[in-house]
Amino acid sequence: MAPCDVRQPQVARLTVGGTPSGKEPAGWQVLSAFLLALLLVAPVLRAAWNGAVSAAFLVEFLTHAPLLTAMTLTPVRGPLGAPGVAADLYIHTGWTGGARLVLVHGFAPQGKDESRVRDAAALLARAGFDVAVPTIAGLTRGRLGLDDVETVVAALAGHAAPTVVIGVSVGAGPALLAAADPRVRDRVSAVLSLGGYASGLEVVRFWLTGTYEFGGVRGRVSHDPELVRMFMRANADVLDPPSRALLESGEPEKAARFLTALPQELQRHLDALSPLRVARDIPARLVLVHGYQDRAVPYTESLRLAAARPERTTLVLVGIVEHVEGGPGSWRQAGDLLALWRVMYGLRP
Repeated sequence: MAPCDVRQPQVARLTVGGTPSGKEPAGWQVLSAFLLALLLVAPVLRAAWNGAVSAAFLVEFLTHAPLLTAMTLTPVRGPLGAPGVAADLYIHTGWTGGARLVLVHGFAPQGKDESRVRDAAALLARAGFDVAVPTIAGLTRGRLGLDDVETVVAALAGHAAPTVVIGVSVGAGPALLAAADPRVRDRVSAVLSLGGYASGLEVVRFWLTGTYEFGGVRGRVSHDPELVRMFMRANADVLDPPSRALLESGEPEKAARFLTALPQELQRHLDALSPLRVARDIPARLVLVHGYQDRAVPYTESLRLAAARPERTTLVLVGIVEHVEGGPGSWRQAGDLLALWRVMYGLRP
C-alpha cells in the first residue's frame, strides 16, 4: 500500500523584512486597513463634532439653556501672567488643544470678574478656545480711552499666535485698534466684533442725540437722560466746563449743535478712538455681527466699518440678537441661526 500523503500545517518563519513570500501577514493587512480608514474618517468626525459644538454654543448663548455645558468639561481658570495686565486665562480641557482667543469686554463695572464676562469666557473655552480675558479699566467706568488699547496689546503679546480676538460692544474699539497695532497685528488671525462701533464721533452722536445714519439707513431712538449724564461724567476730563454742562442737560438738539462744531482737541480724541481710522491696517479677517434692533450701538456702525474695509470682511446682520444677547422669538429665525452658526464654526479650531 502506498504511504498516505500527510500534509503538515505550514509554519511561517519570522523574517526582518516580512514573510518569505514578501507579503505582509493578514493581521498587519487588517491593521493597516483599519488605520487608513481611521485617517479618512477622523476629519469627518472632527467636522461633525465642531458643527455640534458650534450649534450647542449658540443654543446656550442665545437661551442660556446649558447644552454646551452638558457636553463639555469645565475649563480651568487661572491668571494669564502677562506683565502689567490684570487678566485671567480660561483653559479648554477637551480632547483637542484649545485655540488662542482674547476676549475684550464692553461696559463691565467689575471687569474680568463681572459675572457676564466670566460666563462668556467659560462658554468660549468650552467651545474649544484658551480664552484670555483682561480687565479693560476704562470700560469699567464707561470711559473711552487709548490706554485700553495698550491693555489689549499686552494681552495679545502674552498670548501665543495665531489668536482670535472678540470685541464685545464698545470693547470692539480697543480690540480693533489693537489688531491694527504693528507690535501685535501679525499675531491676530481673526477679529469678531459683536455690536461694536466704527466711528468715535458717530457713536457719541448716537448716545447723545439718539440719531444714526449711514448709506441711506437712518433712524432715531430715545435714550434715558440719566444714562447720557453718566456717560458724560465718566468722560468729563475731555470737555471744558461749559461744554460739559451743555451736554449733561440731556437735550438732543443742543448736543447735535455741539457735535457739528467740535473743538479740535476733542475731534482728534474721537478720531484716535475710531477703528474706522485703522481698518485697512488690520491684516486679520474681520467678522462683524450686529443686531438690527440694537439700542446701545446702532448697526450702521458695522455697515460703516464693512464699507471701509470690505476685503476679508464678513458682515452678519441679524434680528436674533439685540445688543450682545439673544432677543425674543429667536427660534423662529432660522436664517439668522444659520448665519451665526457659520460664524462660530468658522472661528473654531
